[in-house]
Amino acid sequence: MKSSNPKISIIIPVLNEEQCIGKILNYLTIHSSPEHIEEILIIDGGSTDKTTQIALENGARVVHSSKGRAKQLNTGAKFAKGAILYFLHVDTFPPKNFETLIIKEVQKENKVGCFQLKFDTNSTFLNFFGWLTRLNLSICRGGDQSLYITKKLFLQTDGFNEDYIIYEDNEFIRRVYKLSNFTVLPFQVKTSTRRYDEKGKIILQYHFGVIHLKNYLGAGPEKLYDYYRRKIAV
Repeated sequence: MKSSNPKISIIIPVLNEEQCIGKILNYLTIHSSPEHIEEILIIDGGSTDKTTQIALENGARVVHSSKGRAKQLNTGAKFAKGAILYFLHVDTFPPKNFETLIIKEVQKENKVGCFQLKFDTNSTFLNFFGWLTRLNLSICRGGDQSLYITKKLFLQTDGFNEDYIIYEDNEFIRRVYKLSNFTVLPFQVKTSTRRYDEKGKIILQYHFGVIHLKNYLGAGPEKLYDYYRRKIAV
């Protein structure tokens, strides 16, 4: 990028996340510098709890959106003021000084990338899948790893495909791999295992694997969501 000091807009899509939102915003405030962060955007899909209230109390900017992660992410990108977009899940904690790590990569013309993944568990099973995220292959990517991308490059992608109710991160990143070199930074985000704790580690990972396979075999967004709705959402 031409700017010598690009700033980051952190974009976090949420829906009824009052239990998590305060924790991540407090963490981001402590472990990043206002010098590099343009804003923290909480993109709310219609929460009925105290999510937006807590976000505002913690200094974030709340933007209201239609429900749906792809729609919320695109809304965040539309309203973001920073030259770099950083998409982050509400239960994923980036490494300390993440913003300087990202800016250094962008200044080296590495316009898009993510961190490696570490689950907040000692499970050997899950940590094996976390280990795989160090591989720079699109099949090893996912939204839990967070994603940075220059706004200029994002605008060239046509954004997230809003036909995807699930799998929007994977679909987007696969398109990005075809447009630009993709960087996997040698640092880890730590993400929650709450979904695995609810459903069971092996069975949930199995269902995610089936979704990957269905997509590889040509299943569209409706069929992927139908499987998710029947096997995971229940």
